[in-house]
Parts: sequence; C-alpha cells; structure tokens
Amino acid sequence: MSLIIMILLISVLILVHELGHFLVARAVGLKPEKFGFGLPFGPTLYEKKWGDTVVCVHALLLGGYVSFADDDPDSPLPEDDENRIMNRPVWQRFLIVSAGVFANAVLAYVLVLIVALGSGGLPVGKYNVYVDDLYPKSTTVATEAGFAAKDKIIKLDKAEINNPAVFLALLNENATYNSKVYEEKVEAVSSAIRKLNPSLGEEISAGTEVILPERTPESPMIEPVLKKINPGEDYENKKIVELNDLQKSLRDKTKNSLKFKAEQDITLEDLATAISDTEHPLTIVVLRNGKEVSFENVIPNEKGVIGIKLSFEEISQKTTGLLSAVKNSWTYLWINTTMMIDGLVKLFTGKIPMGELHGIIAIAKVGGDVIQYQGIWKGFLLTAIISMNLAILNLLPIPALDGGHILFLAIEKIFGKRFSTDMQETFVRYGFSFLILLMVFVICNDIFALVTKKF
Repeated sequence: MSLIIMILLISVLILVHELGHFLVARAVGLKPEKFGFGLPFGPTLYEKKWGDTVVCVHALLLGGYVSFADDDPDSPLPEDDENRIMNRPVWQRFLIVSAGVFANAVLAYVLVLIVALGSGGLPVGKYNVYVDDLYPKSTTVATEAGFAAKDKIIKLDKAEINNPAVFLALLNENATYNSKVYEEKVEAVSSAIRKLNPSLGEEISAGTEVILPERTPESPMIEPVLKKINPGEDYENKKIVELNDLQKSLRDKTKNSLKFKAEQDITLEDLATAISDTEHPLTIVVLRNGKEVSFENVIPNEKGVIGIKLSFEEISQKTTGLLSAVKNSWTYLWINTTMMIDGLVKLFTGKIPMGELHGIIAIAKVGGDVIQYQGIWKGFLLTAIISMNLAILNLLPIPALDGGHILFLAIEKIFGKRFSTDMQETFVRYGFSFLILLMVFVICNDIFALVTKKF
C-alpha cells in the first residue's frame, strides 16, 4: 500500500508540473487544447470539453499532460493565429515554459511547510548516536575499553559524530590491515629497514634475508571519510598508498615475524609498504550521565568492527508557530536544493559514478519504504525533495526539457532571431533520444539495485 501511495504522490508531482504550464498559459490568454490526468495510453475514462479545453482522465493515472495547437500538426488554426505559442512574445513563452518548474518548486515548499506545521518540526540531517548493546562475540574491543549501553557517541578522533553512517564509515576506514597506508609512514619504515640492514639496496633479490623493525600502529584515517562527506572543506592532504596484491601477500607473510626471507625479487618499497599496514588505534569520546568519557586505543578488527550495536535518533528543529515554520521550511528546502545541485555537478564531473544514478523505480521503492517505516510526514518530505529535484532537472539545457526550450528563447532574445521550426524539432528529437537512452540506463540501474537488494 505504501508503494502505491508513493507512486501516486510522484504522479501528483508530474500533474502539478503540467498544471503550472496550463494555468500560466490561460493567464496570458493562450487556450490549451487538452489537459489530461494520467498518460494517454489505454482507455480514456472521462473526456469532456470545459470552455476551450478538452479535459481527459485516462486509466493509467500516472502524471498528466497539457497540449497546445502547436503540438497538433493537423490543427485547423492558421499558422499566424495568436493561439499558437509560436506567435506569442518571448516573455510570454518564457513564462509558460518555466511555469512547470515554478509549480514544482512551490509544491516542494508547501509540502515542507505542511510537515513543519503538522509534525511540529523538521529534520536537520543530524542524529544522536548511542551505544545500544555490546557484542563480545564479534570482538571484545568495546567491552574491554569500557563502553556501556546508552553511551552517546560524540566524537571519533577529530570527527564530530552526528550520523551513524559516518561513524561506521570511520571504523571501516580504520580496520586493521585495511590495505591502505600513509606515504610518510612507508618512508619512515623504509628508513628503519635500512638501519637494520645497512647493505640492503632498493632491489631485494630472491633468497635475501631481511631483519624487520617492530611494527608500529598507523595514524587514524579520518580525512578520507570526511572528504567524501564535505568535499568542499579544507582537510590535511596526506597522501595514501593502497597495497597491491604482492604487497598484501608480503604483509600476510610478515605479520608476526622480525625476520623475512624473500621468495622472489621484490623492492624495498614493496616490503616497507607491506609492513606499514597495521592497526589504527582510535580515540572515541562518549557522553555518559552528562560527562564526557574518553576511550583511547580502540582498535577496529579486520572487518572494521569494535563490538557495539548502534541506536540513533534524528535531531529535529522545532517549529514554534507559523513564522517559525515558514522560516525553517525555507532553510530546509534551500539546504537540500544546494545538496541536489552539488550532487548533479559531481555526477557530471565524474566524482559520483553513473551506477549511482537512479530513477522512478528506485524512488518508488525507497519512498514506499520511507512511508511504511517512517510515516507519512517523512513521505511528504521525500516527495518535496523529489519535486524540487524534478524542477532542477527540467532546467537542464537539454532539448525536450523545459531548460532546452528556455535556452532557445534566450538565444532568440539575444540575437533577435529564432531557430527554424525544423531545426528546433531536430534538436528536440536528439534531446528526446538522449533522454530515452538515459531512461533505459536508469531503469537498468534500478532493476540491478533491487535484484542485489541495494535498497
């Protein structure tokens, strides 16, 4: 049932988008020929002419559409008739084309405002993270360190903890033998090996015996995780080296030894890199009974586990009245919109892989789960974000999208001459073909994600 509700909510977003085009067209005196509820495939449940517009309700109630005389090649209207969009001033065409985007943005804000007023608050994207239980069977690290149920985790080394996913990512990044080492440690270990073996060169031949230094713990790897979360922030840029297969093999063979006999030709750098990969002692600070308690030398095992089960609660910004709700709703939508734009930029620049691009199937599945497990308010917030996302995507300067039409209008306004109808249709055709290919790709991503239980 929750999945059906989410599909209907998405359908409403598309319908509102088209309604924006329709209402602004009517406002400037243009008469749309048809307004449809649902997609024009299969049987039509209702059709009646209201004024100058035929209103249809189709059986496939997904979204909607609005059509003008320009969309019908067999329209009896003369080519110079003012009821054709092509014959309207640029500013009117701009208003009509951009109205769908504006309608989605307004709907997004209204939905957020409804949640702010109805639930009494809005999430701020942060969480209180707690120790829910200890798991000594997986590892005794947390038990021996002194963690206890209900401890509130507030810091891991230099990272403030306000998200359980970040905490788990930091533990995983600092797993023992994680096959990553700082370059500066490799250089230090290389120097230590040379001191113990003065005659050793850069190349180590098979059969050579090498005295190894005592293993020393690695520095915590915090910045790599924080950079992924806040890529715009300025973090210490320490170079990290990832072990190759040979270096991993050398690491495993030398774990508990202070002597090593080379079985094949290797380099000093290979050996130094291998024995640099050790454990990462962490300092975790918790709040217990109102006081900070610091646990030092907490070492995640090879799976990045320290033996605790987490619980968390979302932090909300309370609304104390209408003005507070209006302000908080704007802030919430603004933050999420900038995050969406940032995500698009990263996608186009290759910082986010195309495999992370998802569409209507994944949205419906995730949205249905949100409604089922987190309630209708969270469903409304997700719908608001999707509505804003729809507005942003439609502004992309791709022919067949609103942004493409706005680009044509901008060129016409600047140069005083519009593209020919044939040229515009060619651009739109190519743009539409691109969108179809993109849709197929996204659907494949969605299906793969569902089959592999990514969502």
